[in-house]
Amino acid sequence: MRKNIVAGNWKMNTTLAEGIVLANSLNDALTNKTVNCDVVIGVPFTHLASIAAAIDTTRIGVAAQNAANKEKGAFTGEVSAAMIASTGANYVILGHSERRTYYLETAATLKTKVEIALANQLTPIFCIGEVLDERQAGTHFEVVDAQIKESLFDLSVEDFSKLVLAYEPVWAIGTGKSATSDEAQEACAESKKLLGGMGAKSVVVLYGGSVKPDNAKELLSMDAIDGALVGGASLKADSFLQIYKSYAGI
Repeated sequence: MRKNIVAGNWKMNTTLAEGIVLANSLNDALTNKTVNCDVVIGVPFTHLASIAAAIDTTRIGVAAQNAANKEKGAFTGEVSAAMIASTGANYVILGHSERRTYYLETAATLKTKVEIALANQLTPIFCIGEVLDERQAGTHFEVVDAQIKESLFDLSVEDFSKLVLAYEPVWAIGTGKSATSDEAQEACAESKKLLGGMGAKSVVVLYGGSVKPDNAKELLSMDAIDGALVGGASLKADSFLQIYKSYAGI
């Protein structure tokens, strides 16, 4: 059975002190609550060890926002999957459109990153999604299918069971414009259809792209959507918890 996840991506925001306060606020709010879906927070590299030590990581998962495509060595400034795992983090966000766009990450690079993350017992949250021109041209299915096939096609069924997919239309990230519930449902269903044909029928598929407290319930009511990857609204405990509560029913 698929699990459900509400994940936050803090991106390049919060100092360490601010991040610990935010993480503790979430941790305190969920203590002694029946958590009906998994909660994950994607924090900056500088925060990983401190936040993993400060909160109950059996209740809130901790994710890095990227990882190197090398295992170790003379790669100044890079952070390896093994280093991330050593902090107590258990997830890593890979393939986010900002990494693809600003840092020119390719399908081959991301394939390697996924494989190294899995080898280090990290759960990849693998992001896919089309830009506005592709959506308007009606090629969005071809785009997301290619992103899955080019980076994930060689994974075993067992490895697929350890992976989370996040559909994030690029035109909806940070723009305030979200996909409609029908658009999100359609794209997530398409991804599940493709994955099912590859033997991966249990992959969790999240929707991301301007998810907010006022649209979360409708988006997350769609049967092909197993949760959310939340950007700006995850930077305040109240708004992130509202999204979680609207979905998890607490």
